[in-house]
Amino acid sequence: MGGTAVGANQLAVRSHNTALVLDLLRTAGPDGISRLELAERTGLTPQAVSKITARLRDEGLATEAGRRASTGGKPRTVLRLVPGAGHAVGVHLDRDELRLVLAELDGRVVGERCVPLDLGAGAEAVVGTVVRETEAVVDQVLGGAGAHTGARGTGTGVGAGAGAGAGAQMDVGAHAGAETASGTAGGVRSRAETAPGTAPVTAGGVRPGAADTGADAGVSGVSGVSGVAGVAGVAGGAGGRSRTLLGVLGVLGVGVALPGPLDHVNGVLHRVTGYPEWDGFPLRDALAWRLGVPVVVDKDTNAAALGLAVGGEGGSFAYLHLGTGLGAGLVIGGSVHRGARTGAGEFGHQVLQLDGPPCPCGNRGCVEALCLAAMARDDTAEAARVLGTAAANLAGLLDIDRLLLGGRTITASPEPFLRGVTSVLAVRAHREGAPKDRVPVRLAPGGARGVAEGAAQLLLGPVFGRADG
Repeated sequence: MGGTAVGANQLAVRSHNTALVLDLLRTAGPDGISRLELAERTGLTPQAVSKITARLRDEGLATEAGRRASTGGKPRTVLRLVPGAGHAVGVHLDRDELRLVLAELDGRVVGERCVPLDLGAGAEAVVGTVVRETEAVVDQVLGGAGAHTGARGTGTGVGAGAGAGAGAQMDVGAHAGAETASGTAGGVRSRAETAPGTAPVTAGGVRPGAADTGADAGVSGVSGVSGVAGVAGVAGGAGGRSRTLLGVLGVLGVGVALPGPLDHVNGVLHRVTGYPEWDGFPLRDALAWRLGVPVVVDKDTNAAALGLAVGGEGGSFAYLHLGTGLGAGLVIGGSVHRGARTGAGEFGHQVLQLDGPPCPCGNRGCVEALCLAAMARDDTAEAARVLGTAAANLAGLLDIDRLLLGGRTITASPEPFLRGVTSVLAVRAHREGAPKDRVPVRLAPGGARGVAEGAAQLLLGPVFGRADG
């Protein structure tokens, strides 16, 4: 994340160079940046930068932001990103609550919804709720854009944030986590006709999920769901109006963050702690089939960590999330560390007490079970002490720069957790002869919607070459 981004002029990496330019436009904000500065900071030739910025202007993704005085010659034209040229939906699917945000290209949230949810209600009910609330949060902000873009039955006028780039075809060869099936995103392109059981391509034609193995990719072997027809059935049939609307309105796709463990590459859930009935369910493909736009699925903690990294949290850190469960998102050297099987950060299930209380995961004395038991007794100080002990183990193992605390339980009463975790780390540091603030502890920004905002970055990040931070 730090340092100067370096581009290249070969045709084969045009998408990479476009992502570099877009990211600099994004970070420059409304003040903008000149073409000369773009060339200097990317290492691209002025001619290459001119071609890229001309294409971005044609697609409605960039526009002039005025002129800046030059030290010699005529004033320089300054360009800026058009944030409303594209949007992404971020979904935080928790055990008892569903929170969604609609974010513009620069990450600014322009719409939000939060409704109760029972993750144990079954796939059909949960997928249907996600689809319905996704439609609602998009309609809330962009519903009037249909007439502008030619969609039928969506009213008149242009909804807030629906810029000239709604439906523009961005050529951003960004990495979205893995290979997936065919199609492209709205704002890139959104193909509602993509075959069921496959996830459309995300920004720039790079695909956010399973390997392209045909229409049944990521679907076979699902308990109670057989192939494409099974996914379509559980997801509520062949899709509704979303399949022809979201992409038209400039929605790049939907990022879904929920408790793990899960397979981030294929978008398939594993045995979510306490909800074994979800084991093997192809959530990504079920939602992509219903919504008709790219869908990326990741753990809630990874999504939150990605959002923090893209938002400027540099170096190596751990995001500790305590809500209905406990987990960690790890950023090492500026990139989200998911592990070989998306298993990194299963922080809540490290055993601290061999003969401790049983945990739904099957072990005893897990830090999650101990923390939640303490909170059930209204003993916040004990919960913070337990969390601090586990956090000190993690910090010692990874030698990270800092710890960020978040999640519903912590944000409801942050000070006891900040004090408790800091105190345990200070005692550990003292024993080792290190400064007591060697690993500082802070409250993560974002509050209750931090995970949902991070989920939106699962789609937005790759547009700017920041799929992992």
